[in-house]
Amino acid sequence: MKRCVLLVLTMVCFAPRAWAQKGVTLEELMSAPFPENLTAAKTANRVAWTFNQEGKRNIWVAEGPSFAARRLTPYLEDDGQPISDVNFSVDANAIVYVRGEGKNAAGQFPNPTSNPAGTEQTVWSVAWSGGTPRRIDSGDSPKISAKGVIAYVRDGQMWNAPLDNGEKPKQLIVRGQNHSEEWSPDGSQLVFVSTRGDHSFIGLYDVDAKTVRFLAPSVDTDSDPVWSLDGKRIAFVRRLAEPRDTPAGYFLQPDKPHPWTIWVAEVSSGSAREIWHSSISPEGSYPFMAKDTGGGVLRWAADNRLLIASEEDGWQHLYSVSADGGAPQLLTPGDCEVEQWSLTPDKKTVLFNSNCGDIDRRHIWRVGLDRGQPQPVTTTKGMTNPGIEWSPVALSDGKTLVYLGSGPRLPGQTFWSNSDEPGNAKILGPDSWSHSPLVDALVAPQQVIFHAADGLEIHGQLFLPPNARDGEKQPALVFMHGGPIRQMLLGWHYMYYYANSYAMNEYLASRGYVVLSVNYRSGIGYGRAFREAPGRAGRGATEYKDIVAAGKYLQSRPDVDPSRVGLWGGSYGGFLTAMGLARNSDIFAAGVDFHGVHDWPTDNWDGKNIPPELTKLAHDSSPVTSVDAWKSPVLFIHGDDDRNVYFAQTVDLVARLRARGVVIEQLVFPDDVHDFLLHRNWLAGYRATGDFFDRRLKVHSDASGAAAKTK
Repeated sequence: MKRCVLLVLTMVCFAPRAWAQKGVTLEELMSAPFPENLTAAKTANRVAWTFNQEGKRNIWVAEGPSFAARRLTPYLEDDGQPISDVNFSVDANAIVYVRGEGKNAAGQFPNPTSNPAGTEQTVWSVAWSGGTPRRIDSGDSPKISAKGVIAYVRDGQMWNAPLDNGEKPKQLIVRGQNHSEEWSPDGSQLVFVSTRGDHSFIGLYDVDAKTVRFLAPSVDTDSDPVWSLDGKRIAFVRRLAEPRDTPAGYFLQPDKPHPWTIWVAEVSSGSAREIWHSSISPEGSYPFMAKDTGGGVLRWAADNRLLIASEEDGWQHLYSVSADGGAPQLLTPGDCEVEQWSLTPDKKTVLFNSNCGDIDRRHIWRVGLDRGQPQPVTTTKGMTNPGIEWSPVALSDGKTLVYLGSGPRLPGQTFWSNSDEPGNAKILGPDSWSHSPLVDALVAPQQVIFHAADGLEIHGQLFLPPNARDGEKQPALVFMHGGPIRQMLLGWHYMYYYANSYAMNEYLASRGYVVLSVNYRSGIGYGRAFREAPGRAGRGATEYKDIVAAGKYLQSRPDVDPSRVGLWGGSYGGFLTAMGLARNSDIFAAGVDFHGVHDWPTDNWDGKNIPPELTKLAHDSSPVTSVDAWKSPVLFIHGDDDRNVYFAQTVDLVARLRARGVVIEQLVFPDDVHDFLLHRNWLAGYRATGDFFDRRLKVHSDASGAAAKTK
């Protein structure tokens, strides 16, 4: 059966091509559904996930053995209200979730529709059987206890409310900013993190006694608490205190190790001891990437073992260590990285996705906590048009596997299969794509590998126009992702922002552009040394070398007009777009900058104690210092309620460029955020991008959808 893995993902790619007869519209491409928030019930073969389809975000559910999917929530408008934190009750008869985004630094909720009535972020519950969802309260991060009590966070404070009735919520009054709550297995106690600025505690709330105590309080930073399976112990992470004048700020601070330790506390006595500590090397640093990608740093598994993430060997891997101490055991060896993982119901096996054996994709694997050999579950190595798989979860029967997957021509979908026969995977939920003629109109990007000027190997994905004429030189574009802790793949992406970007690159290819998506240094997937490359970001912007190399690679291709190479990207990709136009208008003829960083010191929101020489280096590593050489036209696109990159970054750069007579276009979305909340704003931004490049790089589309050079 292994040769048939992900048949559903691959079978749609073998239909005869008919490029000349098929056009593709941006609206069609952006109608692709996006699944996320996949979660399984603990006591029934039930699964839930969210679908975002053209801005209409809803929870979908299915139950074995038939797994007929149905929409559970009633949200049918593109209203900019995302759904997150989806969790089942213990009996699987209810689901709690969060609707809306959190506040910004000014205490304001996002309001992308500029609704005069305002918006908020709220916790809701809905019955498995359906019906009208019930509002619980303002807040986020809801967790349901075994006793049917919802704990959640509101304005940095812990609250709780019964799931089954309308009783008024109650606050747990604890000083500090409190979060990361987890119920004990029996629902009698709640562990949480209480952050106090330069230190944090692990707090423990007793429901019956209505008391709070702290486990081994210190001057250090404690986080990531997890319960033992019997509820008698709690493991947590401790990072040592630093002097108050230590430079801080991810993009500016000097590189240094961030060692960490694991402690285990006895719930009955509150006593705690260290059971493991990392090395003091850079590779031994706390794996911040694990938190960012959703896997978590700690899990308590069967047989008194802890599952931990670490980069001790230079790659993010999973290890097993006894909760009583001892040497950790490597579970996922290789020059590859684990990204997302979960435990099977018996807590004896880990399901994870990684790029092991397929560096520019993701596949699902399994490995036992007994340090067995990792086994592929959905790998499609050696197959034509292999897929990408992520977010694996095993259902309560221990036999059914559910995961999310995509392909080069198939956007993200939810799949289920018997865990012993993953090749029989079936699509869950609405499937308007796998049998659509639109699939046949897309291109499968090709892996390309080139080298920067300093010799570093760089990977990219090349989208070739499906209707290019032999011998004709096409316009070309370099695409750069944001983050920068991201990796673009050879198919539809597993993050919403980059699924949209993938659709846009497909659209640009359909209009006659050669598009190169670049995995520049400081991204993930190629090891810690690549991600933490010297001189990156505000320390020298060495990753810009990779963008120059990408531009020159395109210029060297016989199918590319070297005078018509542009570039585009968002966030960090917007920074690199601005760098390209500021430093190399001789290579890049035009660019589109989505919410980019343009001056590192003024956008380093968490920076403090940065020495003057590092502040100067950061400024010199920014596009604003090279505007005198900026000649090429640019389109700026930004939402003015951006919580990731200050809107002032675009205001400032536009003012500087206007003073120098640079051709500027702009598209501003009032009240929208960084990752646009409104589908119609994504469409508007991408329409403007396509139109801008068509005008600036002298390309238009004929009636059949084919691209032709303007005479």
